[in-house]
Amino acid sequence: MNKYKFDQQFCMKFIVGTLAFTLLSASAATSPLMGGNAPLSFAKAVKAAQKNDPWLTGNVHKQSAIESMSRAVNTLPDPKVSLALSNLPVNGFDFGQEGMTQAKVGISQMFPRGDTLAIKSQQLKIQSEAFPYQRKDRESKVAVTVGSLWLDAYRIQQSVALIEKNRSLFEQLADLATASYSSALGKTRQQDIVRAQLELTYLDDRLDKLAQQKNHYEGMLSQWLTTFSKGSNSGDEVYSVTDYSLNNTLHNIVLSQELPQIALLTHDLVAKESWLKPSELIAHFLSHPSVMAFENKIKATRTGIKLAQQKYKPEWGVNASYGYRADDPMGRSRADLFSVGVTFDLPLFTENRQDQEVKSAISQTEAMKTEKLLLLRQLLGAYSSAKGRLLRLKDRQNLYTTQLLPQIHDQAEASLTAYTNDDGDFSEVVRSRIAVLNAEIDELTINVEEQKIRLELNYLFIGNLGMAAKPQKTNNVKLTSSRKNMVIWGEE
Repeated sequence: MNKYKFDQQFCMKFIVGTLAFTLLSASAATSPLMGGNAPLSFAKAVKAAQKNDPWLTGNVHKQSAIESMSRAVNTLPDPKVSLALSNLPVNGFDFGQEGMTQAKVGISQMFPRGDTLAIKSQQLKIQSEAFPYQRKDRESKVAVTVGSLWLDAYRIQQSVALIEKNRSLFEQLADLATASYSSALGKTRQQDIVRAQLELTYLDDRLDKLAQQKNHYEGMLSQWLTTFSKGSNSGDEVYSVTDYSLNNTLHNIVLSQELPQIALLTHDLVAKESWLKPSELIAHFLSHPSVMAFENKIKATRTGIKLAQQKYKPEWGVNASYGYRADDPMGRSRADLFSVGVTFDLPLFTENRQDQEVKSAISQTEAMKTEKLLLLRQLLGAYSSAKGRLLRLKDRQNLYTTQLLPQIHDQAEASLTAYTNDDGDFSEVVRSRIAVLNAEIDELTINVEEQKIRLELNYLFIGNLGMAAKPQKTNNVKLTSSRKNMVIWGEE
């Protein structure tokens, strides 16, 4: 009997020793890559989304259309030619019967009011200059959107890895409880075994929920990474998928294991606890691509005021005609006739037309100015929100790293040691391990959220790169930072 008890004690100590070793080494373990696809890095996802964005191609075509129109409108309208048979007698339809009968050919040319053509051309040219800023703003927004989706998918992937890693620990805890209950040497009760199995079931449920979230983010991410090629078949357009961002799949996207460290464009401005006044921040936002695009719209509407003022000037027209007459009935030659004239309108009654059109153009300009002010307020509010969240996240990161995580791990080890020495409760061991798992997932969430906020802040200060000083015709401007191995939108 004593030998039997000794064998049971030896088995239990072996299980406890194995569990303790697993607990100590778990934190250093790295999760393996899932699936057989090449991992999709943060930077590759962002660059692929920017490269494959059809919106940018459409925007280039819109700019080209307006630039072509700006050249077209700065041209006089086509002259009009008229052909007529005038004063033909109806009693015999004889061309030489009457002296007034003639065959006429005429030409007329209209001249628009004042400098209307040049102003219209200038207005369209100013409108076209907004498109490069729109593309740069779009590229930055795509980087924020795709980057955030990638980071959310990364958080889900790493959370699954943490849960699967801890699931093996709970399985060993269940084995420990079963061995202790079977040996009847410790204080393990049957409800402890049930509790261990229940926690395993809860972990499976959490994995299922995370799988649902993973599918959601994969679907959102895939729409940005899918590339279509356009062909034709009997006049109909045919679309086919030609590439999918290095992964060739729309499901089970494998992400790289490293969390990107995104450099801040204005680290000193954001990292400091002190806050600048709105008047000081405005200078940074005035060069933002979205604000510059709005500024071009304001210039275009301001040009519309000059265009409306041209309607006070008359519109001129010149016409000339040549009339051929046949010989008279006696055979005598008749002189041909030439006519020339000028037409113009008199804008005398301007109160209900020209005056109102000028007022309308002025109001449109002022409305665009207010929209620009609203945009600046949005940027200021977004900066205030992002900086405040980033500073608080830094405090939480420091708390987790220096106090919370070490304390939770110490508690887990202490509760396991007490239980193995018959001086603790199994439920406390389970609770402590759940606390460790939740704390690790919370720390992961905090680290991911920090990078998402950095993306938001970089979007707000994208104008600080100097792009806004001169419109660019291309949409492949590389955004880099001086910090080693770090760029604005992730690692290269």
